[in-house]
Amino acid sequence: MNFLPLIESKREGQSLAPDQIRAFIRQFTAGQIPDYQMAAMLMAIFFRGLDTAETTALTLAMRDSGDVLRFPKDRRPLVDKHSTGGIGDKVSLPLAPLLACLGFRVPMISGRGLGITGGTLDKLDSIPGFQTLLPADKIIAQVQRVGCVICGQTDKMVPADKKIYALRDASGTVPSIPLITASILSKKLAENLDALILDVKFGCAAFMQTRADARRLARAMVALGNRCGTHTRALLTDMDTPLGRAAGNWLEVRESVACLDPLAPEASGLADLRTLVRESAAQLLVQTRKSRSLAAARKAAEECLRSGAPRRKWDEMLAAQGANLPACNEKLRRDSTAPVVSPVTAPKAGFVSQCNARIIGEVIRDLGGGRLTREASVNYDVGVDQLAKPGERVARGGVLCRVHAADPAQAAAAAARLQTAFHLSAKRVQPAPLVVEIIS
Repeated sequence: MNFLPLIESKREGQSLAPDQIRAFIRQFTAGQIPDYQMAAMLMAIFFRGLDTAETTALTLAMRDSGDVLRFPKDRRPLVDKHSTGGIGDKVSLPLAPLLACLGFRVPMISGRGLGITGGTLDKLDSIPGFQTLLPADKIIAQVQRVGCVICGQTDKMVPADKKIYALRDASGTVPSIPLITASILSKKLAENLDALILDVKFGCAAFMQTRADARRLARAMVALGNRCGTHTRALLTDMDTPLGRAAGNWLEVRESVACLDPLAPEASGLADLRTLVRESAAQLLVQTRKSRSLAAARKAAEECLRSGAPRRKWDEMLAAQGANLPACNEKLRRDSTAPVVSPVTAPKAGFVSQCNARIIGEVIRDLGGGRLTREASVNYDVGVDQLAKPGERVARGGVLCRVHAADPAQAAAAAARLQTAFHLSAKRVQPAPLVVEIIS
């Protein structure tokens, strides 16, 4: 294939035929098109965009560039959830076992964090012995036996996306809705799902800063997912404030377990996390016609959470993926696994009017809890917990949050920066709604 005329066509705003897109994705994956030419194509797409037919062809070509999971016939629908990422966003961890207990099969293929955005696999790597890399046959076997798996994509799943994403990151073409849509959905469509719920976040710590931008991305992904045969919906959710009370890899695992345990005292302070977990499950119940209404679906999800079955399913999933459950449970009993824990206190009494998720995410990254490059190592024990949320009152000297750090100097520097994340007001402010829109 002479790739140059296709680059020139897209540069001039012309549409590419589906067979042309399939051919260049196949050849690029095979190493027959050089990176510099693909980077030029990505830049042309960044400026000229892709129409519906082109985006569909790109997504399916990327999906078909490697292995696609093939599950045996089963009465349990295959479902998954994807989030565009945020601070404290740990929904996937409690959601997978909840969905399994609601009669779904959940092949949850997840990723790692970059920058301030946390990654599901990094959280799971903080669990002693847990294996996040599984071959396709073991993914399928565990989903059939346990009902859920959370793991990374295999080397043979959607290899085109791995190569293209690395170029997008290096060429400044990440913020392109067609390319984002194709990247996300190619991986999810490789799971052969019946239904998919998307959590598209907007706000100061989200990839999409405005609700309008998040809506455009959500609509593009929902339309394409449905066009490709997977019943797809999206929730637009706020990411100005961290989700839950904790952010940081192990701290988020700990909070996820509390979310699943109806008897744990921490669960009473996790209304926003439980709301998003329950809402994601409810949407999938309706999408797959297991519930006739959202009201009935929300009730079913809440009753299942309260039953304790998802907490037991969590342990079953961990054991199936090699986790050392006694070591994990011993770790859960500890208040902190970081060497230093330091409170950040309020300089005056008042109501929290802002808990800035971006500042908190940057602090956690700089503590070692995130990556500036994909090759960087991660400190799983650092982070922030006991976050005071908008609308809550704190006394003078009361705790705004706690810093978990590797040493006293890091803790002190983080605490000083975290002071700027919180604003206090004399009057109580009404917290922003968590779920602001459903795109179906």
